[in-house]
Amino acid sequence: MKSTLDQIEDIRKNGYTLDFSNVFNHAFENYKKIALYAGLILLVFAIIAIFLGGGVFVALYGVEHFTEEYFKSLQNEQPAGAVLIIYTLVITFVAALLSPFTAGFLKMADCADKDQEFNVSTIFSYYNSRHFAPLFISTLLISLTGGVISVVFSYLGIPVIDAFITFIITFFTSLTIPLIIFGDLNAIDAIKSSAIVVIKQPLVIALLFIVAGLASTVGLIGCCIGVVFTIPITYSVKYAIYSAIFNINDEDSIDSIGQSDFE
Repeated sequence: MKSTLDQIEDIRKNGYTLDFSNVFNHAFENYKKIALYAGLILLVFAIIAIFLGGGVFVALYGVEHFTEEYFKSLQNEQPAGAVLIIYTLVITFVAALLSPFTAGFLKMADCADKDQEFNVSTIFSYYNSRHFAPLFISTLLISLTGGVISVVFSYLGIPVIDAFITFIITFFTSLTIPLIIFGDLNAIDAIKSSAIVVIKQPLVIALLFIVAGLASTVGLIGCCIGVVFTIPITYSVKYAIYSAIFNINDEDSIDSIGQSDFE
């Protein structure tokens, strides 16, 4: 049995095939299994986050600033250098802290795909697993890189380049989390391996993510709260992409590459 890194090396040398229709159909079937459960979890935690965020804002600035005019003035105000750096570091740390939560949705998708039972604890299963450290470190490195680039280009006054580079980083590292939880890679190897895999089929993978993103916005129609029930399709698409390239047999190993050109 080849290790994950050996299989990644085979992909680097020989590539692999990825069929858009098959992957999306797989993702949609998987989404139907997790949509309600994952949506309810997202809704609950979105409400909690709103109340916590509002509470922190009121504690820092006072309730008198909690007005539409104040938020408009914040949008037009250029933040000071120190404030921007602190904000970037806070966002980076929060993103890293939430990475096991994101991994939990991919685990839920995996359980649904195998018709295994899943529940709320599935979402938090990686907080007390050996995968927590690589999940945290990889997301910290990716977010920090994007944050530094954002700060630099913000001062240079060219946000378009900032947004483009951030998108490129996010895109090519998009398989980092599944490579950690399903491929059992460390943070650095997962980041590098994600880039190797994505660069072999960038157009198909990009199109899948674009379609998933558009599908997730359908929940905005009518009642915006419905978006929490359409967002899970993005997790299903990421899981389907990964499982189309690799056969996922358990949490800690990958036995073989699916649909590869060199088989």
